[in-house]
Amino acid sequence: MLPCLIFEDDHLLVVNKPAGLNTHAPSPYAGEGIYDWLRHREPRWAKLAIIHRLDKETSGVMVFSKTPLANRALTAQFAAHVIRKKYLLLTDRAVRQGELVVKSALVRAGERYVSRRVHAGGETAETRFRVMGRADVGGGSPKSKVQSPKAEGESQLDEAGTYTLVEAEPVTGRTHQIRVHAAEEGFPVLGDTLYGGTPAARVFLHAAELTLTHPASGKEMTFRAPLGQGAHRAGANRSESTGVRPSSGAATFASSGCSGISGMLSGSGPAAPEDGRAPCWWTGPLPCLALREGLIDPEETNAYRVIHGASDGKPGWYVEQLGDFVLSQSEAPLSPARREELGRLAKAFSARGAYHKILMRGVGCAARAEVSPQLVLGEAAPERFMVRENGVQFELRFGEGYSVGLFLDQRDNRRRLLTGHVGAGFPLAPCSPELPIANRQSQIPGGFPLAPCSSESPIADRQLQILNTFAYTCGFSVCAAKAGARMTSLDLSKKWLDWGKRNFALNGLDPAGHDFLYGDALDWLRRLGKKQRRFDVILLDPPTFSRSKESGVFRAEKDYGQLVTAALPLLKSGGVLFASTNAAEWTAEEFLAGVAEAIRAANRKLLQQHYVSQPPDFPISRAEPAYLKTVWLRVE
Repeated sequence: MLPCLIFEDDHLLVVNKPAGLNTHAPSPYAGEGIYDWLRHREPRWAKLAIIHRLDKETSGVMVFSKTPLANRALTAQFAAHVIRKKYLLLTDRAVRQGELVVKSALVRAGERYVSRRVHAGGETAETRFRVMGRADVGGGSPKSKVQSPKAEGESQLDEAGTYTLVEAEPVTGRTHQIRVHAAEEGFPVLGDTLYGGTPAARVFLHAAELTLTHPASGKEMTFRAPLGQGAHRAGANRSESTGVRPSSGAATFASSGCSGISGMLSGSGPAAPEDGRAPCWWTGPLPCLALREGLIDPEETNAYRVIHGASDGKPGWYVEQLGDFVLSQSEAPLSPARREELGRLAKAFSARGAYHKILMRGVGCAARAEVSPQLVLGEAAPERFMVRENGVQFELRFGEGYSVGLFLDQRDNRRRLLTGHVGAGFPLAPCSPELPIANRQSQIPGGFPLAPCSSESPIADRQLQILNTFAYTCGFSVCAAKAGARMTSLDLSKKWLDWGKRNFALNGLDPAGHDFLYGDALDWLRRLGKKQRRFDVILLDPPTFSRSKESGVFRAEKDYGQLVTAALPLLKSGGVLFASTNAAEWTAEEFLAGVAEAIRAANRKLLQQHYVSQPPDFPISRAEPAYLKTVWLRVE
């Protein structure tokens, strides 16, 4: 189960949105928001609809509708302002004790909103604030030193790590309303630099509670999201000393009789622990862990990216959990500060050891030992060790050169093969009259309108035949085979294919029941075509650059169209073509246009498409743009 899931029934889906994730995709190729990610994840969520929004850096309760009834009912409740919401915020500024009501008109000014006097014809924004008391930020102070102005009758908050916790209740629902009103009253949210807040690891604003009337039953329901989602499991016992509910991410909900927002801080009872200590907003060893731990079930997956460069405030530094080990990557050796931080992360993950790899170009000419990750902390990994991803086991090795055996940025695409579900209205199996297309994304730039799905398309009542080119260690192949497909895995390296066979065996799959082809991809595509081989699904995930005796040099930007052209004769009518590239300098528009042109030139028609970039643990930002581009295409 997703850790962020709070509640689900036939009409509602309620989640605890992590900070750092948009509500929806800001643009077609800028990565998925939580809505897009959820909607395409499960068939039952295909009709998910957005009812309200949270800012990217705001965490907490979000409600999505699953049915037209819920959509209408909740939209009406939000419009009538009968849905009650409560937020928690931290500030390092002095706040007047008691309750405060702020009422104004909000006007947009660039990226910001400004507060103006209420005037005739203007939309009023009203927020009620109440001081809850002092609060600590656990897992390390979010900033080096608190410098808080001293107000009359108030003592200065000069202890690093201690702040004021404020409850905010928006009576209306205007964009940035709480942030603007808090700043206007002199206590901007900690981390909210847009409105004058002190720089911090995140914007400390959390949607803690939401009360609505159920669209079908008519009962009042209150949903709560615990503070500190992402407080790492290594700190699971922190509630004994801080009074904070251990964060599983799945907060309880109550239909009536809520004891109040203080439950967010201690599960039940007072806002502060009984011994008088301040309640704690736990951040764990890194606030960015909240994003990962809200979306990744540790029982199913223990291999994912923990730090993704500038998107996580660490330009040029990339860190991954790989089972019992942590792998750091950068273009230079670890600095003393990063080495110390890596040690804290390793401790938080209870890692046996930590490795560091120097990122470099032209690794093909370097010695294996030179490009392999090097041990920097703890004990050495065994020659072969295991990780799990969506319940599937994979073998990794630190001593085999630059790559360790699994590309984590393809995790969600491997899951699509494992579940047979590509996206909303897009099953992996050939489409049928019972499975109409509901995933009409915009046409590929430079391409052509989507054709209707033919009612004569074959129904997959048989074992799917899937061709995985550039198979590497057969991660895609293992997931598809686990789902029952008959796999043909093709790679230029026999060593990687043997590694892939071990991955098959690790998961109880007999490699003898599948084909493993060693050689050049383009050469094998021609040979398979001559043999009249046909596949339901063809997977194309070539390296950005490669060289073989048969085909010479392959450059993705220049030669991808040739690869698609060679693959299409092997794809059955109604089959699915998966195309992927990590060529960072190649734009998504150019990549998709090139694939579309190859399909058009082959006189094939596009029935469906689903474009996705890298998964949420590889967050996309202006400072760390998207590099991975993948598209699933059903072709007539």
